[in-house]
Amino acid sequence: MRVAERGYDSASAHCPAGGFMGSDYRLSVSEVADEVNGWVVDADAILTERIKVIRAGKAAIQALRSAVVPVYRGNQVMWRILPLHNADRQLVSQIAQFVVLPDLPETLQAQLRKLLDEIPTVIETARSIVGFQRFFTFGDSRHAAERAAAKLRVYRRWYLSNRMARRIRQLAPAEDPRVQGLRVEGFLADWLDLSGLLGETSPAASLLPSNSFALLPNAMKILDRAAAEQDELKAAAVRAGNNVRAVEADRLLREMPVERLREATRERIQVAALRNRGFTTVYEVLLNGENVLYHQGLSETSARSIVAAAQTIRRTTFEEMPMRIDIGTRSSEHTELLRRLRVWEASRAFARSPAELSEIESLKPLVDVLSKDVSHVIVFCPSTPTAEDFTESIRVVVRCARRVCDLRDAAEASDPWEDFISRPADYYALLAELGFLTEDEEKSHGDLPDDIVEAVRALELNTEYLNVSLRGYQSFGARFALVQRRVIIGDEMGLGKTIEALAVLTHLRAAGSHHALVICPAAVVTNWMREIAERTALPGYRLHGYERTTELGSWIRSGGIAVTTYESLRWLDAIPGGLPRLGCVVVDEAHYIKNPAARRTERTLQIVRSSERAMLLTGTPLENRIEEFRKLVAYLRPDLEVDATGFAPKRFRRQVAPAYLRRNQEDVLTELPELIEVDEWLGLSSVDYMRYREAVRRGNFMATRQAAMLGGAESTKFQRLIEIVAEAEENGRHVLVFSYFLRVLDEVAAALPGRVFGPLTGSVQAAKRQKLIDDFKDARGGAVLLAQIEAGGVGLNIQAASVVIICEPQLKPTTEWQAIARAHRMGQARSVQVHRLLSEEGVDVRLHRLLEWKASVFKEFAHQSELAASAPDAYDISESALAKEVIDAERQRLFGRSDPEWFQQKDGLTSSAGDTRSETPSEAAEFGPHQNGPDEPPVNDIPPGGVSETGSKPAPKLLPYIVFSGTFPPVDETSPERLVENVVCLVDVEGPITGFRLHEAYIEASGDEDDVETARALDNAIARAESKGLIRSDNPLGAEGVRPRTFRLPNQPEVLPREMGPRSPTHIPPDELEYHLPELSDAEFAAGYEGLDHHGHQFG
Repeated sequence: MRVAERGYDSASAHCPAGGFMGSDYRLSVSEVADEVNGWVVDADAILTERIKVIRAGKAAIQALRSAVVPVYRGNQVMWRILPLHNADRQLVSQIAQFVVLPDLPETLQAQLRKLLDEIPTVIETARSIVGFQRFFTFGDSRHAAERAAAKLRVYRRWYLSNRMARRIRQLAPAEDPRVQGLRVEGFLADWLDLSGLLGETSPAASLLPSNSFALLPNAMKILDRAAAEQDELKAAAVRAGNNVRAVEADRLLREMPVERLREATRERIQVAALRNRGFTTVYEVLLNGENVLYHQGLSETSARSIVAAAQTIRRTTFEEMPMRIDIGTRSSEHTELLRRLRVWEASRAFARSPAELSEIESLKPLVDVLSKDVSHVIVFCPSTPTAEDFTESIRVVVRCARRVCDLRDAAEASDPWEDFISRPADYYALLAELGFLTEDEEKSHGDLPDDIVEAVRALELNTEYLNVSLRGYQSFGARFALVQRRVIIGDEMGLGKTIEALAVLTHLRAAGSHHALVICPAAVVTNWMREIAERTALPGYRLHGYERTTELGSWIRSGGIAVTTYESLRWLDAIPGGLPRLGCVVVDEAHYIKNPAARRTERTLQIVRSSERAMLLTGTPLENRIEEFRKLVAYLRPDLEVDATGFAPKRFRRQVAPAYLRRNQEDVLTELPELIEVDEWLGLSSVDYMRYREAVRRGNFMATRQAAMLGGAESTKFQRLIEIVAEAEENGRHVLVFSYFLRVLDEVAAALPGRVFGPLTGSVQAAKRQKLIDDFKDARGGAVLLAQIEAGGVGLNIQAASVVIICEPQLKPTTEWQAIARAHRMGQARSVQVHRLLSEEGVDVRLHRLLEWKASVFKEFAHQSELAASAPDAYDISESALAKEVIDAERQRLFGRSDPEWFQQKDGLTSSAGDTRSETPSEAAEFGPHQNGPDEPPVNDIPPGGVSETGSKPAPKLLPYIVFSGTFPPVDETSPERLVENVVCLVDVEGPITGFRLHEAYIEASGDEDDVETARALDNAIARAESKGLIRSDNPLGAEGVRPRTFRLPNQPEVLPREMGPRSPTHIPPDELEYHLPELSDAEFAAGYEGLDHHGHQFG
């Protein structure tokens, strides 16, 4: 058959039809039947192979479809995941073979059915007249056979003329290079269309390798185990706490005389008989029991009564035993309790937010299918989330698991006392949650009436977005704010008003309110941002500073907590479309709006009135400032009738109770004394910044440390210190102020009103020192004691102070520890607040990091070495090396270089150890605690190139000075690129122009204030313009910094004699200044150069 077909194809393809007939009839019926039957066999084999491929492909498709796992969030399918095992590659290969199988047209299907169904019958009929059978075929059978033979000949001619053999062979499964070379990376190729075959309607699909999800199963097991262990770990913490109470109760019983047994029973106790038999304490009675007592000669009834009384006393003592943790007495029982608390807390950290919990729950179905032999997964994305979102969800789960492991490992491996000392409030909150701290519930209610108290109790606080445990009084305060809607929280400083406010905001977020706003002084913006990040699962946005516009857009789009300042409210007023709907606004340091006529107050109240809820936070006792608080209450609740005066404080507090809640530390912190440490991160004012920059330039390490405290009212640190002292005095607290520098203490003493004692220095005699402390202790109300930290921090007991302020970071952690210990020690009846005043940039940041590192190193060594505990200074690095390291780093940050020779050349100094400010002993004496170092740079002589009284040049005719008359938007609303353009525009009009005049003109055009942020932004813009070649600078006087330099466009002359115009001598380029000397009197000339020095720059 194949030979005949090939003969036809090669020789007869173009013969006329008659040729076919002739050749056809030369073949016998038997030959025709055999040839056609061969076609049937070939077609059947081809179709059999096709069916195998089709069935295998469909089975593979069904197998992969059944392996797809949907990932839900709520009721919505976010992704559909197909795990690919190594064996699944064969399935995809079968699907690929199915896909590349040649199509079978309907017409060809019909011909194949005829060939396979009809033609075999025709062949069988025709064979009846072939061979020996023909002798037995007669009549109708023979006629039918002859017709079948004729039909076969016709079919053969048709088959050959239509080249059916070739068409059928083309249907056979063939080797396709795409299938042969198919790898996993090609599973999502367009030609394969795997998504469509699996019934996935979305075209978005991605192939992820195993490293994208390999950690998920183990991470999920860790989280499941942590969740399952929570109850067990909580019970272990309770047992550890009860063990502490039991040990403490037994300690008291060891000291309790047997006479106390009489108080526990009505029975007559034979105390004398007990003492005669050697039983002197209640503990000894418990230890021996009634059997021993009976054998000691007491009656059975008496022995039973005595032991019952002892057990009653023990039970009562145990139940009433307060939970106190004394860092000075670190018992094994307390250590075990802290460790158990920390482990329990770690187990609860597996999901810090509903979003994390949602990710964990949604990915749980994948754990069982992602076995080790899964090499890849295909991610089908039927909705908005992408494959990258899927991998990020996995990363979230892995991060949660790592957090649990890290916390668990740290809890089990490290000393829990270190962690307790760093955050005692968190541990006390855990103890309160376990019931070990019994707060006076009535005192946590303040002066609220019963109806409000009941309403507050009835509210259940939702803390799913809160990452910290609340004390009972904090929870009550948050619920009070939610129930009453518009309130003043006046809790004493240190009770956690910020945490209460965040609890309110997170509750509202869980209830569907997405936007909240905090208004606060600029000095505490950083603290608010840190608290939001650490204590909540909500995003925080800083609407203050250069990036506030970007942050505002993110906040409006995504929701969360925005933090802004009173000064930025003017900018918020101008937002197109206004603010989003606010669920709550928090006003921190609410006394800032005590003046109703102030613009700050008007802007704040406009936002407060537009919000559904409002919280005003202040630590000042209400009854101390009746008039101010009457105004604050009126802002929130004008419906309240407040007519009481300062002579009737109880009546006043009853009247404002619906809007005001205040608790004192002694009322609600039963575990006192507690150490409350607050790092006050503050920005540098413009005065602070200029003084600090100059100190860095001169390489004066000690001057950099005190630069932020010598600006008086213009210093941000100084302002914060005054606020802390004022609030402490309002609360009747004594304040202890520490600084390394005597000059800083002198500045503080001169500025603080009220009773200020000291300063205590190393030169004060012992008798006078004690008298200062005694006078400070006996002073009624608030008082302040000033002390140098290395003199007043050692050998003194100052328990009268409960507020400690440290003005700058110290070089050794032990210096701070010893200073704090002066107030936080045995005999302290009040909680101790420690405020560290820290600048957000510069030397404070570097020293603070160093202190944390040195503290951890010291503690690690102190646990292993008695020498370390007795000589902690042995672990401090060289102060001179530290000073040099800090100065070099700050010079690099501020000036772009740190080589001392360059700075010495600029200052005209010779090379010496003192000039590099590496803190030699002589220099430590000059700027150390007993001496005041120079604050401002010295006034230098008139620079070279100036003129003497007799050497002035005749002034030529001067050109008019053209003043820039345009306007610019505020600096903090201008992008860096636009700032550069504006600077070039201004130089184009007024150049050549000094940096002094450039700053002045820009501020006039923009309406900005001349503060440190504006100055810094302009300095950066000028530097960028110069680096791009848009402007050039000249420095004929060799002065450092931007302002003394002269700036011009490349096409402007170096000197352009012009009239003075609005410029002072300070603002005239030095090369141009000589043309104005004849106009200036000696006094004006001197005033001009005095002005130069006033800005902190040296010419010459």
